[in-house]
Amino acid sequence: MPIFGFLIGTVAALTGIGGGVFIVPLLTLFYMFQPANAAGTSLTTIIFTALAATLNFARQRRIYYKIGLIMAITTAPGAFLGAYLTTVIAARELGLIFGFFLVFMALYMSIDLNRIRSKLSGKQRMPPETSQGSEVDLLQSTSRLLMGVTLSFFGGVASGLLGIGGGALTVSIMTLVMEMPIHVATATSMFTMVFTSVSGVTQHYLANHISIEYVVPLVLGTVLGAQLGAYTSKRVSARYLRVIFGVMLVVVGIQMIINYL
Repeated sequence: MPIFGFLIGTVAALTGIGGGVFIVPLLTLFYMFQPANAAGTSLTTIIFTALAATLNFARQRRIYYKIGLIMAITTAPGAFLGAYLTTVIAARELGLIFGFFLVFMALYMSIDLNRIRSKLSGKQRMPPETSQGSEVDLLQSTSRLLMGVTLSFFGGVASGLLGIGGGALTVSIMTLVMEMPIHVATATSMFTMVFTSVSGVTQHYLANHISIEYVVPLVLGTVLGAQLGAYTSKRVSARYLRVIFGVMLVVVGIQMIINYL
């Protein structure tokens, strides 16, 4: 379990997705967890993964703290609601929702919305890494900020419902809607994820969905892996991060769908 945790933590910090997209399938497919219990255990693990990655990203000065806190205003209550929904949705339906969600996110991340916007507007497209503004610029862009914060609520719901930390949606929102560079988005996502996960875990704890005996060995691995992933991510191009992100989600999503059909 710590070995699995180390690999998951590395990938989680590398892509900013929290690791739940792998922890939940691991627990359900190999350790025979019910989806709700897998989600609660996964989200508890993600708290520590996100904290470890955030500390590393903070040293790299890649986190937009104000934007992360603003987004947490909606992701936290969304996560609490999502965790509550696990108590009323059947296991099979929850598993299928998780699988289709992952495939959808992979396809969504593969779409270059920057290119589409430029074609529709007739404006010249700028490279993603150079076209985005600073945190101050984003805070002054009311429309982008409002849209990002609004959509982040659903990222929080997905976090609590599926035990994924919310990074899969948060990174997409930050890069495609708020137009943040993906390297900054992955770091800021991890920071926001700390608050999102704590909120969701509160409800999962009340519903008795958390298996501490699995959380501990997972955390031992994910915390170390998160350090490696955060360190490695600054050496990987934005393009390859998107490719890695998409491929991982497709593979795991298909596995989940097949398992619960």
